[in-house]
Amino acid sequence: MEDSAGPQPESNDHHQQKGLAKYARPALIAGSAIAVLCLALLVIIFILDSFNATVYSVGGKNIQDATDEARQIRESYTAVRTGGLVFLIASVVTALAAAVVLYRNRNVTEDDDTDDGDDVDFEDLAGR
Repeated sequence: MEDSAGPQPESNDHHQQKGLAKYARPALIAGSAIAVLCLALLVIIFILDSFNATVYSVGGKNIQDATDEARQIRESYTAVRTGGLVFLIASVVTALAAAVVLYRNRNVTEDDDTDDGDDVDFEDLAGR
């Protein structure tokens, strides 16, 4: 039986990753999470814009009018929409780059221990 209270290896992975590969998995997770949040934000903004335009047009007005009130309604979420798009693009690019790094380093090992082909069993080790 294996002693779980004993010293544990530094990493559960069978090989140590170096360089960008060490940061690729957290970058992939963070990029994906931020992309999902940005998409949710953009959907909410789209719904709010539609609601504002609908409420404004109930009185017989058009949201595309050249009035100051219509312009303010159209531009009310412009900064948030732009920021959401910028963060969405940046997070998708980050997630894709991390996925490419992980894919390229999927079989790379840095172990110096190579298998020389010797098969040793208990009898060989015990001297029997």
